[in-house]
Amino acid sequence: MTTRRDVLKLTGLVTAGLALPAFAAPAFADTVDNAALLQPGPLGDVWLGPADAKCTIIEYASMTCPHCAKFHKETWPELRKRYIDTGKVRFTLREFPLDPLATAAFMLARCEGDKMYYPVTDLLFDQQQGWAFTQKPVDNLEQMLKQAGYTKDKFEACLKNEKIYSGINAVKQRGMDVFKVDSTPTFFINGTRYTGEQTIDAMEKVIKPIIEA
Repeated sequence: MTTRRDVLKLTGLVTAGLALPAFAAPAFADTVDNAALLQPGPLGDVWLGPADAKCTIIEYASMTCPHCAKFHKETWPELRKRYIDTGKVRFTLREFPLDPLATAAFMLARCEGDKMYYPVTDLLFDQQQGWAFTQKPVDNLEQMLKQAGYTKDKFEACLKNEKIYSGINAVKQRGMDVFKVDSTPTFFINGTRYTGEQTIDAMEKVIKPIIEA
């Protein structure tokens, strides 16, 4: 488990090439208690799509997971356009950081409130190779977030925010303990689990029967 000290040490995280592993398990499906799954963590969930949508998708991801980045670059835009923005699906991204750098990235996404959560996570997934797998990941992360209006003071304050740090760890811990999440990305579609990268075609096969029922 990532500790707060790990995150606060990130300014020294400039060792040669962080060897961040690619985490993804083969796709499989099982069902969890959807009512329990929908209970938010301490920071709340940042939902997209209407509360009365027939289909609900919860994704557990890590900001440094290459498979998560691929999903958000290739599948997410089409999923959002076809189903979320049209009101057919409700979606939220939950934090499941696999290393201190991923924890820091989620803290930065959270510290400006709900309105910046998806703009920041979308940016960091899209540009993952430019910060997560570099010689100076924290410096590159800071430079990248200047695009989102983060000053140096704001950047540093975000990484020291104990409430956000604890909330992110709580989401990950509950994901592991209660819902047995052990890889990223993991998706729960109306309470049924799907692990590993998901294409838009694969997701449609699950979504369509739900929204057309």
